[in-house]
Amino acid sequence: MSRIGKLPISIPKGVEVAVAKNVINVKGPKGQLSRTIDADITVKVDNGELVLSRPSEQKRHKAMHGLYRALIANMITGVNTGFKTEQEVVGVGFRVAVTGQVIDMTLGFSHTIIFELPKEIKATATSEKGKAPSLTMECADKELLGLVSSKIRSLRKPDVYKGKGVRFKGEVLRIKAGKAAAGASK
Repeated sequence: MSRIGKLPISIPKGVEVAVAKNVINVKGPKGQLSRTIDADITVKVDNGELVLSRPSEQKRHKAMHGLYRALIANMITGVNTGFKTEQEVVGVGFRVAVTGQVIDMTLGFSHTIIFELPKEIKATATSEKGKAPSLTMECADKELLGLVSSKIRSLRKPDVYKGKGVRFKGEVLRIKAGKAAAGASK
């Protein structure tokens, strides 16, 4: 049996889970999420716990069992507590500002970049003297939040020589030595 798939998911207070055929709806204080799952995987709600089971030991069924268990657990966590990502914009003159659902970024190009957020995501930008500007995003949907975060990071990936660009908070970069360092060693 799948080690992840066989674990029951506890449903916290204030979270409602509705299962109709192969559609799961999760509603909580942070929002509402819905997902269609594979018809072979069965979902049961027992005593405040959600249990998934599969019909056979086929490789595909094993993979789907663990996958959907993880996705549903993320849905429940998302509507209960939510997910959060923090990104830093590192570079001289690099800025970020949030107005409603629009992020306005200056990333060293000849133009500013305007990025429109989905309505499910809430974003805030902070700028402190002596620190790189940061962008914090919160959402109940982990998948959507990760997709938007990686899209923003791809607008200006961290440079391996100078370290400037958009990076996740706490991300460790290996800075390469440039040409000057290579010539000095000879």
